[in-house]
Amino acid sequence: MRLLLISNSTNPGEPYLDYPKKKIGEFLGDNPVKALFLPYAAVTFSYDAYEKKVSERFQETGHNVVSVHHYDDPVKAVSEASAIVVGGGNTWKLIKNIQDKGLIDIVRQKVLGGTPYIGWSAGSNVACPTIKTTNDMPVMEPRSFNSFNLIPFQINPHYLDANPAGHAGETREQRIEEFIEANPDVYVAGLREGTMLLIENEEINLFGPRKARIFRKGKPPIEVGPDDDLTFLLERES
Repeated sequence: MRLLLISNSTNPGEPYLDYPKKKIGEFLGDNPVKALFLPYAAVTFSYDAYEKKVSERFQETGHNVVSVHHYDDPVKAVSEASAIVVGGGNTWKLIKNIQDKGLIDIVRQKVLGGTPYIGWSAGSNVACPTIKTTNDMPVMEPRSFNSFNLIPFQINPHYLDANPAGHAGETREQRIEEFIEANPDVYVAGLREGTMLLIENEEINLFGPRKARIFRKGKPPIEVGPDDDLTFLLERES
């Protein structure tokens, strides 16, 4: 199994998908790949516009994407894909479309069988068992919170430490503490912006300039960096 799970698409002041593009190119390899793109997280812009934006950046890596919305049979398109790319946007809309089009099982089957998977933001959320650690408003109602379940832990993309002055609401850490209180057997990885997780077979590595913050019920949160052993995140409960 090979996954590249990216916290965010764009760093401030940089072009779209600029900071992860080198790692995307390395992940897909030297031979050109035309990956299948799932654009369903888009809400305020068209799938065509989304495909164009992603395609332009992927071409700089020597690869390309084609959006699944061009296919009459999305299940067949996934079954024939050489790589799967899931873009960010609204996680609730993304999972609703994935579920409605019957793609949960076929994507999981493909990725567990070795097809490379790249996701950022919402696309990283749906690689988890559920979407319960998304930051997004539920603008649509999916059939369930269940997603691809490619990894046994949850990701909170765009993880923030900040508590803005004058803000009296919960911090991101407090929200995650609520999640692990209700879901005590699940790790949550708070992925700060500019970072990504590379998972290949039984190995998992963090890349980027910031550490990740790991949460689990009954344990104090820990900070982990690129040199730390993260394999405990891949252990599934028996």
